[in-house]
Order: sequence, then C-alpha cells, then structure tokens
Amino acid sequence: MQVIESPETRIVLENVRWETFLELSEQRRGSVPRMTYDNGVLEMMSPRRQHENIGRLIGRIVETYSEVLEIEIQSVASTTFKRKELKKAFEADESYYVQHAEQIRPKEELDLEVDPPPDLVIEVEITSSAIQKFKLFAAMGVPEVWRHDGEHLEMFRLQGSVYEAIDSSHALQGLSAATIDGVLQRRFDFGETALIREFRQLIVSLRTG
Repeated sequence: MQVIESPETRIVLENVRWETFLELSEQRRGSVPRMTYDNGVLEMMSPRRQHENIGRLIGRIVETYSEVLEIEIQSVASTTFKRKELKKAFEADESYYVQHAEQIRPKEELDLEVDPPPDLVIEVEITSSAIQKFKLFAAMGVPEVWRHDGEHLEMFRLQGSVYEAIDSSHALQGLSAATIDGVLQRRFDFGETALIREFRQLIVSLRTG
C-alpha cells in the first residue's frame, strides 16, 4: 500500500478483485474517496480544498455556459462508471452528458454496457495518479476529457484510441481552455459568485454581440 500526502491523498491497492472493488464502492457514504479501478489496481483519492474548489468551479462554468447558450446537459458529477468486461471503472470530479443528454435524461441508473459514457469528463489531477487515466478513458470510449493540474486546464479529444490536445471544446462548442483558465486564475482575487456573474456577462455579450 502506498500513501501520498499532498493536495490529494491517494491510496493505491494492487491485486484487488472486481467484486471487492464493487463492495468497497457501495459501502462508502457519498463519493469520497473517489475510486478508479483498472485490472486489479484500485486507487482511492481523497480530495482536499484546492482540488474540490477547482473542480466545482469548472463545473459551475460548464453549467453557466450551457444555461446561457441554452444547451441541454445532464450532470452526472462523480457517478461511478464501470465496465465489468473491461475490469475498469472511474469516478470523475465532474462529468456531463451533452450530445447524449436527451437519451440519458429519463434514466435513473446508467449501465455502460448499453448506455454511452459521459460526453465530457473533468479531472483535477494535482498529483500523478497511479493509473493511466487516459488509457482507461479511451478504453471506455469517453469522447472528451478536461484535465486541470492545479495551474492550467488542458482539453483532449479522443481520436481513434488516443487523446489529442485541443484548444476549444467539441462537446461545448466555443468554450476554450484559455477562457476557463482566465476565470480560474482569478479565483483568489474575487468571490466565486462574482467570478461566475462576470463569466455569464461575458458569454451573454458574445452571444448578443
């Protein structure tokens, strides 16, 4: 077992059976620690304030952008997405259905054997994960991933079996990594409500201008 102390506390266990992972995930209260499972390797990550603040603020940006532009989304937050046949599972910081929002909307539970994966997964990863997340996301068919390292946001789009960096989102057309970074980099200078209000006004002005 390996424990890493930092803005995120990570515990990594090896040779964990799929059934054990399921039992552990179901015994938790809420979604902490967040779990990632890949072929017997189980990583449990407990986020601290910096991690949660960045993730939730990015989520608010997504939700504000989609509201102003009248884009229907379905938030699935840190839902456990799993594929038994692949022996892979993940819980993102934030995740959304955009292109498949209407397909998913009436469903109380999701089954990736029949349902598509989220159109957008957002990961805050200030410390390195023991699991190669991009390979896991690619195997599970996640079309777009945003990753924030504590300083900058990067966006990636699945092309074939690998992710390629992009400047602007495909899931949410017109929303760029630079725009989101501009908001996040000011989070210590202004309150969260003020930042989101200013972002909303920017999107409204671009839409009407």
